[in-house]
Amino acid sequence: MASAHWSCLILALLSGLSQQLEKVHDIEVYSTKISCKVTSRFAHNVVTTKAVNQANASKEVSFDVELPKTAFITNFTLTIDGVTYPGNVKEKEVAKKQYEKAVSQGKTAGLVKASGRKLEKFTVSVNVAAGSKVTFELTYEELLKRHKGKYEMYLKVQPKQLVKDFEIEADIFEPQGISMLNAEASFITNDVLGSALTKSFSGKKGHVSFKPNLDQQRSCPVCTDSLLDGDFIITYDVNRVSPANVQVVNGYFVHFFAPEGLPMVPKNVVFVIDVSGSMSGRKLQQTKDALLKILEDIKETDYLNFILFSGGVTTWKDNLVQATPENIEEARTFVRGIEAAGMTNINDGLLRGISMLNKAREENTVPERSTSIVIMLTDGDANTGESNPSKIQENVRNAINGKFPLYNLGFGKYLNHNFLESMALENNGFARRIYEDSDANLQLQGFYEEVAYPLLTDVEVEYPQNAILDLTKNTYQHFYDGSEIVVAGRLVDEDMNNFKADVKGHGAINDLTFTEEVDMKEMEKALQEQDYIFGNYIERLWAYLTIEQLLDKRKNARGDEKENLTAQALDLSLKYHFVTPLTSMVVTKPEDFENQMDIADKPGEGSMDTVIPSMAYLTGSYHPPAAPSYYVDGDPHFIIQVPEKDDAICFNIDEEPGTVLRLIQDPVTGFTVNGQIIGDKKGNSNPETRKTYFGKLGIANAQMDFRMEVTPESITLWNGAAQSTFSWMDTVTVTQDGLSVMINRKKNMVVSFGDGVTFVVVLHQVWKKHPVHLDFLGFYVVDSHRMSAQTHGLLGQFFHPFDFKVSDIRPGSDPTKPHATMVVKNHRLTVTRGSQKDYRKDINNGMKVTCWFVHNNGQGLIDGVHRDYIVSSLF
Repeated sequence: MASAHWSCLILALLSGLSQQLEKVHDIEVYSTKISCKVTSRFAHNVVTTKAVNQANASKEVSFDVELPKTAFITNFTLTIDGVTYPGNVKEKEVAKKQYEKAVSQGKTAGLVKASGRKLEKFTVSVNVAAGSKVTFELTYEELLKRHKGKYEMYLKVQPKQLVKDFEIEADIFEPQGISMLNAEASFITNDVLGSALTKSFSGKKGHVSFKPNLDQQRSCPVCTDSLLDGDFIITYDVNRVSPANVQVVNGYFVHFFAPEGLPMVPKNVVFVIDVSGSMSGRKLQQTKDALLKILEDIKETDYLNFILFSGGVTTWKDNLVQATPENIEEARTFVRGIEAAGMTNINDGLLRGISMLNKAREENTVPERSTSIVIMLTDGDANTGESNPSKIQENVRNAINGKFPLYNLGFGKYLNHNFLESMALENNGFARRIYEDSDANLQLQGFYEEVAYPLLTDVEVEYPQNAILDLTKNTYQHFYDGSEIVVAGRLVDEDMNNFKADVKGHGAINDLTFTEEVDMKEMEKALQEQDYIFGNYIERLWAYLTIEQLLDKRKNARGDEKENLTAQALDLSLKYHFVTPLTSMVVTKPEDFENQMDIADKPGEGSMDTVIPSMAYLTGSYHPPAAPSYYVDGDPHFIIQVPEKDDAICFNIDEEPGTVLRLIQDPVTGFTVNGQIIGDKKGNSNPETRKTYFGKLGIANAQMDFRMEVTPESITLWNGAAQSTFSWMDTVTVTQDGLSVMINRKKNMVVSFGDGVTFVVVLHQVWKKHPVHLDFLGFYVVDSHRMSAQTHGLLGQFFHPFDFKVSDIRPGSDPTKPHATMVVKNHRLTVTRGSQKDYRKDINNGMKVTCWFVHNNGQGLIDGVHRDYIVSSLF
């Protein structure tokens, strides 16, 4: 059989040392090495960076590494002047309880964060004394999965300075033999790459080394900055003389299955597409571009239809139709004419598509040996029809009834990815996030190519009875061309002489069985090259795959079943030292460093999600995302969080009670938000000691002819002349085209204007008989990405990127509040380290947010002076 094409983009991800608030040259990174060993698709990667503090004072140094989301960190060590501080993997809850004090101070959470489409960023910081050396070493592992005929991962190279000893080294061992090996870099010319790169392969072994000297790293011949900033990619092929390959080491086995040359099974595909108002513009155009390209690739033996959903559901045809040239041309015309408007009725759209596939099968209007697929794309959450996620999930599960897979595509980040993933997984599919970018149409096409060519259906991998323990998943609804089925397990008898594996499936023409006979003695001879094999690699591969599948099952489990799956995955994570969603890497630091413990947790896809509230949550409460960007609360404390800096700036506005301030104004979209200041019950005219708050907010959209007045007593809405009034004692959701207002009794209110503008108002209530204080409001901007570049106001001016630099950190009059120099908007300001509170999650105590405080009513930070933002009335 012709050899299959494989490629592996090897594996370890790097970014260099960076230093916060100091000149980069004080910390010299003199060595960075990435060592990668790949054995039978299982990758073991070690990233080591060494640095020295050349300054005359101690410095804080950060170590950042970007690694694949599919990888598990297995070890981390920090060595300072010969003393090593290890990382330990512990149960997440145990780690959090053990270091509760550190957690409460906000110093431990989120050392591993989502970073782009495929990566997570691991970060740890340490204080290094003058003249001292520090070594960081991070180890992670993962199973490379076959993707469109190759393994895909890439090496992120970003050292941020010239490094005397920089090297990437990869050793590859494939028992099937290597047929091709190549390497390329996006950041360097082929001439320079050629002189810094060596690569070789022979038989089962391959080797790649990339070792640029200092001159080759320079961005220009006389420059001192590095051009190493981009992707380094290694690809290789393996020989494949049979569709299956089984390997056994120390009683554990792995079985790879990827046949080629089979005829394609005809497919019946229904595209269920969200055409609600939030899909308008570039998203809809990119979706249409992708669908037109997909129509070019659909085979004439396939059947298809399009289901469009917004507030209601429309279909291209009443039934599935064959992909004849005439029908494809008609489909193109239909796709080009798709327009977006209205709400989001996911439930009815999916059920219509599923019903159409079921009907076609029952009435035998599609080929007997064909297979069915549902592909659903949405950019938001259900907000009309059945909008409870768990009920939608139940309806879809009952309608599909295990007969075919559902693939969910989530367009953008303003949706509930966990819901889409959970629903897809329990219907034998998966969910994929489509990132809002210029290549979104290519992302959609790329997904379709993964499922476009089914070669087998109802695949089952069988082994001798009573010979196998702890088997991973061995039944698959589909095998797609270019993918791979991987099954691992443990042999009951390690001394057995022979091992047999059968793979059975339904093909386009007939049923097929592929048998692989394994001679254990021959296997031992084939795996003699211990130099290229790290430890019990198949056992670790089995553990990795088992944990991954247990975590997937756990997402839809309930009660005792969920507890059992959790316990199994946790036990394996701890035994094999994997950082998974159930464990944390506890990093111990030198005792003289103020933050002695850090906890690295593994984020999930859901960690990116901002869930726009809707009718589905009438009886629920709003759970805000972890990191707001802009808000004002308390004695009006304005807080501007800058994610790129992982830091925040804050300022106060001191004005007389009754003053109305412009918070947001966007002349393009028509949004304005104004706030009126109130004082204490007993008037205090001294600006140094008086407390003021926001007691009234006015939210308006001129284009919608909509206004809302919010006070601590009530919420009043005007649609034109029509008025509605609600109390803070209510729990209610009000929806209309492009607007959702959700009031959570005595807590907060969420206002969403379609996809892209969401505000949260928090109610602060004090004891009615309090001698001084009054009830007041806090205002939080959760999402502002739909607002224009002309947006302004005390908060609105910060919706668009701006930069600041902090230096010269020095003691202040209060030892807990150091001073520093900030350069922002061409102003040099003296700022003070302090903290404010975020009250969205904990209305009583709030969550501490550290920030740099800008004095004098934000002068130098805000455009103009604060009195420029005073307006005459709420509207």
